[in-house]
Amino acid sequence: MNRQRLLIAALLIVAIGAFFLSGAHQWFTLDTLKAYQNDFQAAFSQSPWQVAGIFFAVYVAMTALSLPGATLLTLLGGTLFGLGWGLLIISFASTMGATLAFLLSRFLFRRPIEKRFPRQFASVNRGVERDGALYLFTMRLVPVFPFFMINLVMGLTRIKTVTFYWVSQVAMLPGTAIYVNAGGQLGELETLSGILSPTLIGSFLLLAIFPWIARRLVLIVQKRKAYQGFARPERFDYDILVIGGGSAGLVTSYIASAVNARVALVEKHKMGGDCLNTGCVPSKALIRAARAAHEIRTAPRFGVTASEPKIDFQRVMGHVHQAIRDIEPHDSVERYRGLGVEVYQDHATLTSPWHVQVGDQNLSARHIVLATGARPKVPAIPGIESAPVLTSENLWSLTELPKRLVVLGGGAIGCELSQSFARLGSQVTLVEGMPQLLGREDLDVGEAVETTLTREGVTVMTEAKAFEVVSDDAGHQLVVEQHGERTTLAFDYLLVSVGRQANIEGLGLEALGVTTSAAGTLELNERLQTRLPNLWACGDLAGPYQLTHAAAHQAWHAAVNALFGELKSFAVDYRFMPAVTYVQPEVARVGLNEKEAIDKGIDYEVTRYAMSESDRAIAEGATEGFIKVLTVPGRDKILGATIVAENAGEWLGEFTLAMKHGLGLNKLLGTIHPYPTLGEAAKATAGVWKNAHKPERVLALLKRYFTWRRG
Repeated sequence: MNRQRLLIAALLIVAIGAFFLSGAHQWFTLDTLKAYQNDFQAAFSQSPWQVAGIFFAVYVAMTALSLPGATLLTLLGGTLFGLGWGLLIISFASTMGATLAFLLSRFLFRRPIEKRFPRQFASVNRGVERDGALYLFTMRLVPVFPFFMINLVMGLTRIKTVTFYWVSQVAMLPGTAIYVNAGGQLGELETLSGILSPTLIGSFLLLAIFPWIARRLVLIVQKRKAYQGFARPERFDYDILVIGGGSAGLVTSYIASAVNARVALVEKHKMGGDCLNTGCVPSKALIRAARAAHEIRTAPRFGVTASEPKIDFQRVMGHVHQAIRDIEPHDSVERYRGLGVEVYQDHATLTSPWHVQVGDQNLSARHIVLATGARPKVPAIPGIESAPVLTSENLWSLTELPKRLVVLGGGAIGCELSQSFARLGSQVTLVEGMPQLLGREDLDVGEAVETTLTREGVTVMTEAKAFEVVSDDAGHQLVVEQHGERTTLAFDYLLVSVGRQANIEGLGLEALGVTTSAAGTLELNERLQTRLPNLWACGDLAGPYQLTHAAAHQAWHAAVNALFGELKSFAVDYRFMPAVTYVQPEVARVGLNEKEAIDKGIDYEVTRYAMSESDRAIAEGATEGFIKVLTVPGRDKILGATIVAENAGEWLGEFTLAMKHGLGLNKLLGTIHPYPTLGEAAKATAGVWKNAHKPERVLALLKRYFTWRRG
């Protein structure tokens, strides 16, 4: 492909060079056109079809090569063919030539430029995808934009070729008609600028902004249609009403109250939502207790003798619930009421786009934010209803350690809990339907986690499908098929971790016409709006991520867009979303991994650093794992970073910060890191990249220079 680009680029350079070196460009002046006007007309009278065909081909070629002279050819077309035929011929010739120039620009320049400026062009392409036809239509209608420049620039974007063609065909018609018509009075023209008067340019400008005005009117009509049948109140009780007191709802309420908006927060269960009560907090407390048992068990490797740890599971769960109690004040009703938020502890149902029934009260708000979260999915496996099933919700009510635990699902939750319960003494079998654990991560990451779990006593079954649960007097068994063979797994508890589903039931959304996506989350635009402009969503209900920090990120956008969207609104940017799986060693990632880069057709280089090279990791006895950084080929720009290492989540932020602010590996390499730390491995990774890209020619010259200096 590079050879083809070079060949075509060379041919273009030769053609353009020949045009200027031959002096052909000197023919394309108004004086020349007027001087030879009679000769052109005589030739056309003798051979009209031949002259028309040559004219068409020359026009297409001139436009495709972005050569000067298209304006004069348009005037000549008006002289030769008249307004009707001239407009028809030139309209199609100019559009075909413009499309060829567009395709040449796309073939020669788009891929290299996108590689060099991926973040900038990602933003441009999002805008083009949304409003590309309007952008192009506007530029085509305003004569101050050089048409050849529009062709080249649009070729760098992701606008569809067919869209470029038809918009250009339509939008260039008014300007073409004016120039073709002017060609009929060629003898009276003194300058080309005389064709376009300030009044005419102003008319074009008004015509260009008309689509934007029309679009605004369409949005107003759509808004009125969306609200049809609902009576908007004259006054509102609140500026913003939030349904759901989890991470997303709490952050939304906090931000809105901080700018002195009147805020209501409705939560029917516990404040803090899943993260505090059944998710992040209790799971990390359990993981820490399990790690303590593992540290005691493996202490002899440091020369510290210890016996097998004794697990008091009730005290372990006591530690878990104490962690919840200690953090509860941060998310409490008292705290948020102290911030000025009016908190209601009841069920909420929308009765109109602006009204919410909360218990026996009907509250109104200019904007409503849905943040009702999600709940664990329980698959419809035959017989599962008769088995003792655990999920991330009811797991924390256990009072005894399960002797035999089968975990269904090898994602982040399944891997974390499998390792923790194995360390606490359960016999754990992990069943995953995909070929690897942590299916969204690269294969080497999944293999590293599987190796660790297997070594710690977890039986890992990948590419295994759960068929049914059998319960009898002997107990409970899960029937699993793996590689064509069926196996029966006995268990005391079945822990299900196969994903989560959004809590959309009971909110009254169906009556309002609010739709859901294929993933079961609410259908939202990039600003987190539903089809009703004043109804927003964030957190697990919104997707696509089910992470506490993702919910907080969305909550900021929901609050700001709801309160200030009429002045300025913001699309949610998910490009630098970090995620951590809290197994040991941890798996932390931000940006692209190899799997995603390949799926999206993005070229990349990989720089890899083994944690066994880290001095601190060696001292800690934590040499398992690696860092893998994807960069733009030949450049230090970071596309993504994956860390498999001890406490990886604690130092992933350095890569996240670098990506967010466009800092490359050279900047990381030039940053002083304390020694010895695990985080120093980030700098070491940058050093590996630098060593692979050292300037060999310069180094060879320096070698000769120093040899000469030594005499």
